[in-house]
Amino acid sequence: MVAIHGDCDDRFEGVRKAFEENFSARGEIGAAVAVTVDGTTVADLWGGHADRARTRPWERDTLVNAWSTTKGIVALCVHMLADRGLLDLDAPVASYWPEFAAAGKRDLPVRWLLSHRAGLSGTREPTTGDDLLDWELMTSRLAAMEPWWEPGSRSGYHALTYGYLVGEVVRRIDGRTVGRFLREEVTGPLGLDFAVGLPESEDGRVAELVQEPPPAGSEQAEIYAQMHPAALAALANPLFGAEGANTPAWRRAEVPAANGHGTARAVAALYGVMACGGSWDGRRLLSAEAVERAWQGQGSCVDLVLGAGFGGETEIALGYWLSGARGSYGPNPRAFGHDGYGGSFGLADPEARLSIGYVMNHMGVQISDDPRKMALVEAAYAAL
Repeated sequence: MVAIHGDCDDRFEGVRKAFEENFSARGEIGAAVAVTVDGTTVADLWGGHADRARTRPWERDTLVNAWSTTKGIVALCVHMLADRGLLDLDAPVASYWPEFAAAGKRDLPVRWLLSHRAGLSGTREPTTGDDLLDWELMTSRLAAMEPWWEPGSRSGYHALTYGYLVGEVVRRIDGRTVGRFLREEVTGPLGLDFAVGLPESEDGRVAELVQEPPPAGSEQAEIYAQMHPAALAALANPLFGAEGANTPAWRRAEVPAANGHGTARAVAALYGVMACGGSWDGRRLLSAEAVERAWQGQGSCVDLVLGAGFGGETEIALGYWLSGARGSYGPNPRAFGHDGYGGSFGLADPEARLSIGYVMNHMGVQISDDPRKMALVEAAYAAL
């Protein structure tokens, strides 16, 4: 049995049990989970190992790349700017970023970036892992490119491009990168252990991501042959996974769609801001009106990039996926959150005032709703 460390209220003992079963029955290597209700932490658990060889124990302050769970945290920064009157979500992106007007995008509003409706799910040029670390290169390509589909007509998950698009709007308005804005306006004041662009001094705390080999060549080729070009651009240009993300270069860069490093405790708090009406630990980051705006759905559809994996319609709000009929973030269809590649997630339910953060290093294969995630979500709601 893997030793589970941390604290858990008796009422939430089911979360501890589900977390233990993730190790005994669901292939967990190292992980952490935190649950908050009404701004109070009711579970803060960790266990297992921070490396494939199982030589480093997962500690209370172990950091790990949370992949797209980062997107919801970046959205928080955007909503803060909007709440301050510095950003109009209905204004054209080009009003803040003039170069973006190219190729018919002059009137494309900011909200379509947040809701993955901009038609810019991936670049048209062949893109390498090194290219992802070059901010100016990626933003200039996206500013110049023609959308893959009619913007606004449907969602198509912007797996990596979301961060450059949203992040460049933040930079044009505020002058700071998303990583710096997050550090100076949110995580620093709140004392939260989450960063987009990790200092070298923190490398010793980072868990090694573990990912199983991809399908055999012919099987993988068959999968790609069935994809829409926009989906191929989003998910395979470039193919990027644990090997690239385990490098110092990836940690140092700002890739705001995918390279936030942090603890489950920090993820739960950052999504907890949204769950608790815009405040956390006595500090107000957003107005209640801004939180309400953030979780307004932007239209249900079969997502052009991830629709096959979901098997039906889904709905994205302004930076977050809604739980919907699938119950991806619990039984409240208006609860919302974001999954990360391989299984991590953040969840916010403003009606239950519940938040959950979960991070791990053994990457699963499901597009969303990893069994480890769903076990934790179900256990948390069962305790309410």
